[in-house]
Amino acid sequence: MRDRHLSDTKPYRWMGSGVNMAGMVPAADTGSRRIRVLKLEGGEIVSIKLNRRRLMQVGSSALMMGAFNPFLFRASAQSAGEVRVALYGGDVGKAGIEALVKPFEAETGIKVVPVTDDVSLTAVELMVTNGNVSIDVAPFGAADSAAVADKGLFEKIDYSIYKKEELDGIIDYTRDEYGVGVTVYSYVMAYNTEKYPASKPRPTNWSEFWDVDKYPGIRSLVSGQYGTEGPWEEALMADGVAPGAIYPMDIDRVFASLDKVKPHIRKWWGGGSEIQQMMHDKAVDVAQSYDGRANTLIGQGAPIEINWHQSKWTWDLWRIPKGSPNVASAQKFIEFATRAEQQAALAKLFPTSPTNQGAFKYMPAEVGRKLASYPENLAKGIPLNIKWYAEAGANGLTGRDRLIQRWNEWILQ
Repeated sequence: MRDRHLSDTKPYRWMGSGVNMAGMVPAADTGSRRIRVLKLEGGEIVSIKLNRRRLMQVGSSALMMGAFNPFLFRASAQSAGEVRVALYGGDVGKAGIEALVKPFEAETGIKVVPVTDDVSLTAVELMVTNGNVSIDVAPFGAADSAAVADKGLFEKIDYSIYKKEELDGIIDYTRDEYGVGVTVYSYVMAYNTEKYPASKPRPTNWSEFWDVDKYPGIRSLVSGQYGTEGPWEEALMADGVAPGAIYPMDIDRVFASLDKVKPHIRKWWGGGSEIQQMMHDKAVDVAQSYDGRANTLIGQGAPIEINWHQSKWTWDLWRIPKGSPNVASAQKFIEFATRAEQQAALAKLFPTSPTNQGAFKYMPAEVGRKLASYPENLAKGIPLNIKWYAEAGANGLTGRDRLIQRWNEWILQ
């Protein structure tokens, strides 16, 4: 994920030198202009950072020929009795090992090699193209990965191994031919309750967020630099478009609406850690935020409250890179990880919102109510229309492409 509610890395943009590093698993650029590759060490995969100068010293030819062996992690080294699974980084990766990896190993006898880091779509494309797939299962954002689904990067999901009650519990939007939902997360409006106490007027929808005269205060919205993530739907709702009429999106109307609020935005944030810090420091009074980031602050006692009305929700999916040497084990892991009881176990350790609605039966109500996929919270929001973002128009550009192009022009004006 791209520095969303779970980790502080940005998996969808790998800012490497452009060389084809066959056999390597490049991870995300985090802004340091360093390139991270993954290697196997003591049965686990760890992240190693290389700066551009070091990469150029090694040389692209040497990399492509496999000469930089200490950093290569090849599929040929994998055992048939194991599966390599990316679990995100940080605390959620640790929670995934406890809630998913260990019980899966106990039930099936299949060894899991956890990758507690993000794996980019660029990395997957390199691995699949070179026939050297070294990750068996990884989570990807729905909109970003749907945009490349026609490239043949992923294996089809074997739904025949799922129990009917488990499959019926998974939110329809969050599963497709090539993936099953990992977690749901929302873009919500979050208030500083010292600025907007419940006893005083405060914005309750995006039209009111745009109304800076009636509801003065410092504001922040998510940046549109990545296309699939931006204040697009919010801008249309602020302009009076009904939630059910947002798609197909009128991009001219989106930016006409953004023109009205642009002078009042303190910061267009680009990562979850950024907006979390801003809210923590009380640098903004009302902001668009990931629900997980706002909930983290609430849990720490910060004067923050979430407004779920007109929230926007999306999801990540488990996917299997095409050509995985352990497809059967990968299918079993995904089926296990999307069971209601396992998703509930994960949510108890880290506030991930389950895609399997049955999970709420296995957790306390006070835990469930805080999560994006809690039925009442889902009902107050709208799902991201993944198809609209991924489909190409007559000019060959997808909805995502057109938004990025327009944003890059608009933000400089």
